[in-house]
Amino acid sequence: MLNELRSSRGALRRGPVIALALSVALAATASPAAGQSLTDRFKSLFGGKSDEPAQTTAPAQTPGQPTDEDDCPSVTVRAGASTFAVGVPGKQAIGNDVRYQATITKMARECIRNGSEIAAHIGIQGRVIAGPAGAPATVDIPLRIAVVQGGVGEKVIASKAYRTTVTMAEDGSVPFSFVADDMVYPKPSAAVADSYIFYVGFDPQALGPEPKAKPKKKK
Repeated sequence: MLNELRSSRGALRRGPVIALALSVALAATASPAAGQSLTDRFKSLFGGKSDEPAQTTAPAQTPGQPTDEDDCPSVTVRAGASTFAVGVPGKQAIGNDVRYQATITKMARECIRNGSEIAAHIGIQGRVIAGPAGAPATVDIPLRIAVVQGGVGEKVIASKAYRTTVTMAEDGSVPFSFVADDMVYPKPSAAVADSYIFYVGFDPQALGPEPKAKPKKKK
């Protein structure tokens, strides 16, 4: 009888401790999902941990509601824009004159509906490989993302150029990851929504100098 009494008292003392441990465990499980960042969401979309932290154009969250998967255009690489090769100055990027080459390996997208507009978050992952001529310590990667209404007469709805810098490694092969979250375009009507598509690709023109602002006319 004495042993049973001691056992009962021990169970009563352990009860609050077990409950507290359980509540802490539940809170630890729930909190990461609540504070999930845009980078974390794209890591999930890419199917695992990214080799390199994604770079975003802006840290601010876009207000609005996520659209259904079917309402978010698919994303694909524009034909002829899947690779970007750079040669030694004055020569074409061919054979032993190649300094480095970049390729796109994965893409992901997310759409946020905000009134009459759609804000698209586009994620791109790729890899930069040094060529026989040797790559510099850092390389600039030019990217372009466009929203296009496909069909007989293709129509560009919105298009933006981006640049991201990649630091090369000694082994000459480096992954890169980039997230653009400032692509905004008018919400399409139901009649043409299915023809919309996101195109991504390399665009060497994005490495050109920024256009100079036109001087204001004196009144």
